[in-house]
Amino acid sequence: MSLIKAEKLEKSKAYVEFSISNEAIEAEVKNVYKKQIGKMNIPGFRKGKAPLSIVEKLYGKGIFADEALNNLLPDAYEAAVKEAGFEVVSRPEFDMVTEANDDDKVVLKATFEIKPEAVLKAYKGLKADKEVTEVTGAMVDAEIENARKRAAREIEVTDRAAEMGDTAEIDFEGFVDGVAFEGGKGENHKLKLGSGQFIPGFEEQVAGKNIGEDFDVNVTFPEEYGASELAGKPAVFKCKIHSITKEELPELDDEFAKDMSFDSVDAYKADVRAKLVERYERMAEQVLENRILDALVENMEVEIPEAMYVNEIENQVREYDMQLRSNGLDLNTYFKYTGQNLDQLRENFRPRAEKAVNVRLALEAVVKAEGITATEEEIEAEYKKMAEMYSMELDKVKAAVASEDLANDINVQAAVKFVKDNAEITVKTKDAE
Repeated sequence: MSLIKAEKLEKSKAYVEFSISNEAIEAEVKNVYKKQIGKMNIPGFRKGKAPLSIVEKLYGKGIFADEALNNLLPDAYEAAVKEAGFEVVSRPEFDMVTEANDDDKVVLKATFEIKPEAVLKAYKGLKADKEVTEVTGAMVDAEIENARKRAAREIEVTDRAAEMGDTAEIDFEGFVDGVAFEGGKGENHKLKLGSGQFIPGFEEQVAGKNIGEDFDVNVTFPEEYGASELAGKPAVFKCKIHSITKEELPELDDEFAKDMSFDSVDAYKADVRAKLVERYERMAEQVLENRILDALVENMEVEIPEAMYVNEIENQVREYDMQLRSNGLDLNTYFKYTGQNLDQLRENFRPRAEKAVNVRLALEAVVKAEGITATEEEIEAEYKKMAEMYSMELDKVKAAVASEDLANDINVQAAVKFVKDNAEITVKTKDAE
């Protein structure tokens, strides 16, 4: 391969002209001939034994030339693009400039879209608010209460009627106009009263009933009860309670604290507070970073090829498919349950994909402007981190991930830190949600 010409065009397009020698084509023709001759029947020769010269005389000298050229084209194109220094983001369109000629070569032209260079109007002094949350005693208490609920045990109730908050094991059968309807019957169903699991008004009427008691529950199906013919109609449920249980929360004392791996309630509360502070600080930093990056993108001037968005959407679809497969599902199963299709999923991913592309281009512009360069030590440390994360041998990680790609990612993360460190941040206090 020989690069003849490379030129950038408007709107992030470019092209390369390159040649492939007749000598290379003729050598590849012999390879194609060896693969194809076994399938050909040539009069006067056993199958697979006819010489190349005879085949070309019968079918034309170019019988294998097109396939040979197509075999050579990908590597020749890649070499030309690399030599030209273009970062291609779309599929190329090929044109034949000249066929084999006196110069003993074929000249081809490939046109494609390339990654654009972003221009930043500003990347230092970007303004953003950091909203911090003050952790209160009530928040600590709520967190501990959730832990107590998770540690609660079910206690059987036999000396009173069901109350809201209890779990009642019931039989029920629903009737509309005196006729039982499909899907309205259940046996030994455990219903937590107050959970809102059943039709509005149902659970409140179970409360106050005793074990072994037969009773009616009168309700009206909501008007917005889907497309069901039951929507808006009154119904009677014949019910019976078999058992009642209630949650018993552990006492908040030193014994409970020890169960949570602490010596005392005070130590437990201090740890809960510290973790809440850390959680809200992490959330505040993430929101702040997103705001700064949004501001960075707003200060970017660039014309982005649609192909870059399409490529990122496809990357995210593949990642989502891998995530589903790790949980024993796949995209086809996901579509079956959600009623979506691939085009709809792609459209759902578009906003996130567009932001990812925009942010990456903006940060790469910062890398270039500030001359950020990953060191060998940083690259090696990242390789070791990946090997540990994926439980892989270091050499295999290095074989799978190019050092240039890893360096680019390190540079981009360094650019994020640089932009944050040089931003004008206003700290504000917000109420916990």
